This record gives sequence, C-alpha cells and structure tokens, in this order.
Amino acid sequence: MKKIYLYLICLFAFLLSANMTLQAITSDKLKVKNDSSSIYNGLKFRSIGPALMSGRISDIIIHPNNENIWYVTAGSGGVWRTENAGTTWKSVFDSEGTFSIGCITMDPQNTNILWVGTGENVGGRHVAYGDGIYKSEDGGKTWKNMGLKKSEHISKIVIHPTNSNIIWVASQGPLWSKGGERGIYKSIDGGKNWKRTLGDNKWVGATDLLIDFRNPSVLYAATWQRHRTVAGYMGGGPGTGIYKSTDGGEKWNCLTKGLPNSNMGKIGLAMSYQNADIIYAAIELNRRTGGVFKSIDQGASWQKMSDAVAGGTGPHYYQELFTSPHNFDELYLVDNYMQVSFDGGKTFSRMNENEKHVDNHAIAFKKNDPNYLLIGCDGGLYETFDKTKNWKFIDNLPITQFYKIAVDDALPFYNVYGGTQDNNTQGGPSRTDNIHGIRNSDWFVVLGGDGHQPATEPGNPNIVYAQWQRGNLNRHDRITGENVNIKPQPAYGEKYERYNWDSPILVSPHNSTRLYFASQRVWKSEDRGDSWTPISNDLTNNISRVSTSFFGS
Repeated sequence: MKKIYLYLICLFAFLLSANMTLQAITSDKLKVKNDSSSIYNGLKFRSIGPALMSGRISDIIIHPNNENIWYVTAGSGGVWRTENAGTTWKSVFDSEGTFSIGCITMDPQNTNILWVGTGENVGGRHVAYGDGIYKSEDGGKTWKNMGLKKSEHISKIVIHPTNSNIIWVASQGPLWSKGGERGIYKSIDGGKNWKRTLGDNKWVGATDLLIDFRNPSVLYAATWQRHRTVAGYMGGGPGTGIYKSTDGGEKWNCLTKGLPNSNMGKIGLAMSYQNADIIYAAIELNRRTGGVFKSIDQGASWQKMSDAVAGGTGPHYYQELFTSPHNFDELYLVDNYMQVSFDGGKTFSRMNENEKHVDNHAIAFKKNDPNYLLIGCDGGLYETFDKTKNWKFIDNLPITQFYKIAVDDALPFYNVYGGTQDNNTQGGPSRTDNIHGIRNSDWFVVLGGDGHQPATEPGNPNIVYAQWQRGNLNRHDRITGENVNIKPQPAYGEKYERYNWDSPILVSPHNSTRLYFASQRVWKSEDRGDSWTPISNDLTNNISRVSTSFFGS
C-alpha cells in the first residue's frame, strides 16, 4: 500500500511539474507574439518612389494668408503639406485608418483647423473607401476621427463662416452596396454628433454642397444615386437632384424649374464669386450626355447654357465645376481634357494641356494672381503662371496608385514593377548604391496606359510582362526595349474575348516560358506568349451586364 501511495505522489508531482512547464512555454510564446521588440519589429517599410509621374489628386488648399503653404489630398495617397510651394513635402496622414481621401477643408476662422473627408469622391472601379471624417487642430500634425465611419466616400465639407461648431458634409456613401451613411449631414457641436438632413439610407447620397457667402443659412446641394457592381455601373437615378435650404440645412427643397425631367447622373455645382445669386450646375444625363445650366435667381429657375459634359471614362470620374474668383462667368469643368468657358457656360473650349497629364480633378486659385492656377489630375500637381499657356510639374509627390506589383531576380538589387492607375507600368530598383538614394531617374516606363498586373520571368530579369486595360498583354525586353503584343485572340469563327479591366497573369514557377492568362476563359502559352491555347471553357455566367441587378432590383 505504501508503494502505491508513493507512486501516486510521484505521478502527481510529475504532472504538476509538466503542467507548470507547459504554462511557462505557452506564456513565453505569448510574450514573443506580443513583444514589440521581437524580430518582426525589424520589418519596416521604406519608400522607394516613384514620383516621376506622381498620382491622382482629389483636392487642394492654398493657405489664404501664406500662399507657400499648400495642402494636397490624394485618391490613394493620404494628405500632404508643403510650406515652400511644393519644394518639399511632408505626409501628414500616415498614422490614420485610411489612405483614400475625397476632400479637405480649412476652417475660415482658424487656419490651423482642417477637416478631411476620407474615401475618394469619384465613381471609378479602382477607388478605395474611407472610414469617415477627420479633424486636425494643429495644421495637420495630429488627427482625430470625428465619425461618419460608414460614409465610405465623402466629397465635400463646408464650415460655417462665423461658427466653427457648425459643419455640413456631403457624403456619397458606399459605391458597391446600399446603406451606410450617405447624404447631407450636419453637426452643430463641432462634429461630436451628426444628423442626416438630405438623402436616404439606401442609395441616395450627396456629391456637392455650396454655401452662400452672404448668408450662411442658404445652402445648395446635389444628391447622387449611383451603384457599381462587378458587372457594371449605374450612374444615376430618380434620387439625383439639386436642392436648396434656407434654414442652415435643416430642410431642403428640390429645385426643378428649367432643369431636366429625366433621371440625372453626377452633378457639379459652383457659385459665382462676383454674384452669389448666380449658381451653375454641370449635369450628367442619359448615356453620357448632359449640359451646363445657370440660375441667376438663387436656384428658383434655370437655363440650359450648353451641352457640355465631362467625358473620358465617364462623368462619374470628373464633373466638378469651378468658378474663377477673378473673372465673372469664367468656368472650369474638370474632365479628361479640362473644359473652360468665359461666357457663363454658353461655349466651352479645351484648356491647353501640352506637357501636362490629363484627367483633371481639382483646381486652386491664388487670391491676387488671375494668371495662376494649381491643378490636380491623375498625374499629380501642375501649376501655371500664365493662364495655362505653360505648365510646371511638381515632380516630388510619391503618390502613384499601384494596382499590383511584381519583382524580378536581378542582381545585385532586384527590381520592382508596378501596374499603375493611368501612369503606365513602371519599374525601379529595390535599392541603390547611390549616396542620394533611389531617385526618379532610376525608374523607367515599361508600357503605357493603366498598368494593371505585371509579371517577370524567373531566372531572366530581362523579360517583363505588362498590360494595359482589358487584357492588352505585352512582352517587354529590357535589353532591346522592344514591346510585343501577345494578347490571346479567339480563333476564326469564335466570338470576341471578354477581358476584365485588370486581367490576371501567372508565370509558371516550374517552366519559366509557360504563361497563364485569362479572359472569360483561361489561356496557356508554352513560348512566352507567342502562341496560346485555351484550356477552359467560358467560366462566367455569360449574361449581359445590363441585365444584372442594380439598386437591389
């Protein structure tokens, strides 16, 4: 019996010791996992560029009291501040919850107070969403999220000219789904609480907002009903319209006299600096038609001035309207190629864009210089000192939007390739032995257009695959500079191939000359794309995209 007791005591002691050891091991593992000094802490991001083509700008502020200070927001690059008119920049939004910015506004009573609306303000397939509205009280050094976290896309913020606690926000709301926080929101306590006063909780948001500088109780708003799916895009509906409030945005009246009776798409609004009774509206109509309308009686009635409408990839991507603070009836309609009117919208001409990237989105003016414009486009910032005759490119803003990237195995430093939004497929070194670091001149263009997914050949860094939208695949030779179009084509008698905006490519890790590419079916090549064989049937539902569901029906 004593032997049994002794055995049980020893067994209990062993199990207790093993359990304590296991707890200690588990505790050590948890410590390693949560230890900020672990080896993973050494993996830090560093910028390698590029800035040679910059990236998509969404909004601009020139400081009213010091025109060397600018704030610039990017569709997928945060918020940037310069104190020397673009000579150097500081990114001031890196620590926040999103990199996609729709707009920025400065408090007219305190220029250190900035408000930022996150989530880009266009309807493109490549836009990112945001997480609400932010406020800074120290010129952008620190930020605080002030709510509207389900808005996803904020296009305009207006601050009361004499009461900083009153703020209005135009929120487009989610692009790919219904619901969220969309419409016109108002706060009377500095952003602590918000109330929706226009729009709904399903599909109708707001895309523009104006305040009468003579009477802050008078506001104008443009609502926007739109919906994007994987299959297509519906850019308008019965919920789109122009509204006016005379009680500080509490109640709204729909303006209709002289405006189109049909469904409308994206609307841009602008007010004359010289006469606040005059309101302009750029309105998208059916099938990318539209027009510019003018009211001379505070929106009570409207007259169509012309058929001008933004084009390019569609009005959803542009359509903002700006008036000159210097010249009456001078309008700028942002577009693929900017449209300018000097007669209140009766006639428009294309702005000179030689030596300038197109696809315009934002404009800023200087108070006392009618010949100066600062314009933001898909290719970054450009300024003109002679009323658009000549342009100066700001070539040090590294905000290029990359769809996807690939790396090669070049020595001593591998190269990074990226397909970019409207800025080609670019390549550049991961490191350099130059004392100045990686510069714009180290980067190079592989192929034009929207870049999308690139690929490289294992073991041969001289072969790069790049494409522009809708499957236009090319093979690039780094030694000769030659580009060969290798897009798979249907056989005689077959229907055309249906390629995605961003088509997938895969290089086999087992056979470096073997490629896989996809349209509505999967293709295979054994000779770097010189010939192709389909290896699947149509993998889609093969239905017309216009027959798919929009707005939930």
